[in-house]
Amino acid sequence: MKKKIVTSLTAMMAVGAACAFAANPFVDVPTDSWAYKSVVELADAGVIQGVDGSYFQGERNITRYEAAEMVAKAMAHMDKASVEQRALINKLADEYADELNNLGVRVSALENRVGNVKLSGDARIRFQHQDSSESNAGYKNDASWDYRVRVRANAKVNDRTTVTYGISTDDINFADNGAASDNKNIFTDDAKVDYNFGGDHWNLSVGRTDTYVLGGENAYGFQYGDVFDRAELKYTNDHFAATAGYGKFKAGDIADTGNMDGVKTGYGELEGFFGGGRAAGSAVGVYYNDFTVAGGEGSEQVGDGFRADDLWGAYASVNFGKWNALANYEKINSNNSYLEAGNTKDPEVWIGKLTYGSADSDARGSWDAWVEYLNSDKGALLGGATNSWRDDSVLDNVKSWGVGIDYTLAKNVILTAAQTFGTQTKHGNAADPDEFTDVEINFLF
Repeated sequence: MKKKIVTSLTAMMAVGAACAFAANPFVDVPTDSWAYKSVVELADAGVIQGVDGSYFQGERNITRYEAAEMVAKAMAHMDKASVEQRALINKLADEYADELNNLGVRVSALENRVGNVKLSGDARIRFQHQDSSESNAGYKNDASWDYRVRVRANAKVNDRTTVTYGISTDDINFADNGAASDNKNIFTDDAKVDYNFGGDHWNLSVGRTDTYVLGGENAYGFQYGDVFDRAELKYTNDHFAATAGYGKFKAGDIADTGNMDGVKTGYGELEGFFGGGRAAGSAVGVYYNDFTVAGGEGSEQVGDGFRADDLWGAYASVNFGKWNALANYEKINSNNSYLEAGNTKDPEVWIGKLTYGSADSDARGSWDAWVEYLNSDKGALLGGATNSWRDDSVLDNVKSWGVGIDYTLAKNVILTAAQTFGTQTKHGNAADPDEFTDVEINFLF
């Protein structure tokens, strides 16, 4: 183990030129040893200290804590390392993360190093089942299965600036009978620069984000959670957050609910954070979106399917021990130049969700279970994507219940299973939608 660690650490230390004149501090490392140069370089850099200051004891196996100490000292030399060497430091720091944390060295400190590049991502395999519905003609057989892969690169430019770039596949359905080479479905879904200033309270983010959710991360995410080009300014402290931005939706077409692609919006959100002890992490918020169809007010695109002038909503997320209660309300002010026949004017949606437990991706065996209620007028779902596990057929113009669980199968592997029940059509004479099942496994890396 010691040979492997020493070799790895030597490879990432840029101290060779200075070490040519360093004296050998260990009496048990002869000059003809394969490890001589590496040991001298690491000792001169302060990464290793030996035993009793005089002996290296190269044949002795070292503990994980001793290895973590060496990695922690190497972390102090990040400014001397190349991109490849930083990647090796990241790998070793991840391997010994628990030991480093116990030694009081936060692995997250690596992220504050100038020039650090971190790769991450996720892969999802999903099963969805519904006997039939007007919007999707049913999820059956291999049409019930799809997958998606996303990769992220996050680069630290300086102490205040980070650059993020990400690519994603579409949700690729197993029922697609085309050749694999015909699937031109990889696209840039994340490309942004974040600048943090004002005592770390202010953040300016410009570019494309993969997920824009009306209402923010604490709300249910009923409206739009997909690719969005924007400029956004956010102020945050321990008790309050204010967000303002302007941008354009870059994806999202659902047949019966309208086309979000190309729609612009100015938006704002105010949030308050409260609670201590068992109520820590509780939050309330209000938000507003003012929509403009690309091409200006009155554009023909309004008649093509988009029907909202603006939207406002409010949420409350309250923690009490292992329980969380979420309530979310939204109202759309309809565009008077376009109201579909039979649609509810100025539709509303009410959502309530009660969750017990917490599925932590780092803790195998952790889990949560939840039940939710949704009451949505016809036309309440604008289009695009959502953060919900539901298909749009059980999101719009329905009263519906849902139950689900999240379970961490292994570190960074989470299983989610959810089912609707009691779903009823709310407006019109259409038959009630069939109940919807969603099962997915997410792999984080």
